Amino acid sequence: MDKKEHIIVGISIGDLNGIGPEIILKAFEDNRVLDLSTPVVFANVKVLSFLKKHFELNVNIHGIDQINQALPGKLNVLNVWKDNFTIDFGKESPESGKLAVLSFTEATKALKTDVIDVLVTAPIHKYNSQSDQFAFAGHTGYLQQELEGTALMLLVSSQLRVGLLTEHVPVADVAKHITPQLIKNKVAVLKKTLQKDFKINQPKIAILGLNPHCGDQGVIGKEDDSVIKPTIAELFDQGTYVFGPYASDSFFGNQTYKKFDAILACYHDQGLIPFKTISFGKGVNFTAGLNKIRTSPDHGTGFDIAGKGIAQADSFLEAIYAAIDLFQAREEHQVLSENPLKIIEKQLESKKMN
Repeated sequence: MDKKEHIIVGISIGDLNGIGPEIILKAFEDNRVLDLSTPVVFANVKVLSFLKKHFELNVNIHGIDQINQALPGKLNVLNVWKDNFTIDFGKESPESGKLAVLSFTEATKALKTDVIDVLVTAPIHKYNSQSDQFAFAGHTGYLQQELEGTALMLLVSSQLRVGLLTEHVPVADVAKHITPQLIKNKVAVLKKTLQKDFKINQPKIAILGLNPHCGDQGVIGKEDDSVIKPTIAELFDQGTYVFGPYASDSFFGNQTYKKFDAILACYHDQGLIPFKTISFGKGVNFTAGLNKIRTSPDHGTGFDIAGKGIAQADSFLEAIYAAIDLFQAREEHQVLSENPLKIIEKQLESKKMN
């Protein structure tokens, strides 16, 4: 099939006082990215121009007021606010949080209506982004509300894929969220995304135990024996290659993870600590399970290094490339899933035109 050239990559700016704008600008100094995509940053061209000068970066910025004005080969900046904003590197600010949310919600609208093809988000600060209009612990919850499907936070690198049963949930509340239905739902989403987005026909999935040593037969907690094990057995009997639970303290150290196509962790840090240890700087956060593609780098706002010019754009670049690859994979999957007669008809029409 013919692949779409110049995929329109929408980009939310993240917290302006953090490293988000810096890594966006640095990513598009690399012209190879512009050969694959037409980027549109939802922000304000004056702010990006100021930051380009501050960091002394060589990137071709093009300010626009409508997405149809975007030009290939340039970093297009869609003006979604007009007022001036003074950057205060490394500082928490309600105003920077407000603008980060505005950028993200406007980009999401464009994604929903197919004005952009994919969305790549720069990091927001979870505290200063809160408001009556945006009461979410991060991007994922809002995307779940606005898009179709069931969201799964999936951390992806060339070596590893780690999904989460629970995401931004306090550790004290994790156990009560781990139910047979949650496990079944998340496994179903993960299996589908591995097949559709990563072209793995019969994926093998591992699930980590909730308690130390998977509860040691109930001595250190009963959830592994009473909830996780029987649910895994039920899913396996139904034809899904899911295994576990595995004790998380040794699963990554002894490289058991290499035997599986993806891993489901019970809670945030159980999955993200080993993922970032193995893949930091090359990892991507992919919101799997939705009808649209959103990726982000695997790090936060970086207030401690903001404005110093030392932030690395590697993970953000990986997020862009991943979004493009995922978009192409879904396009290919859609074609292959169509009625074979329709595919033959399209091929015949194409031959007639040539």
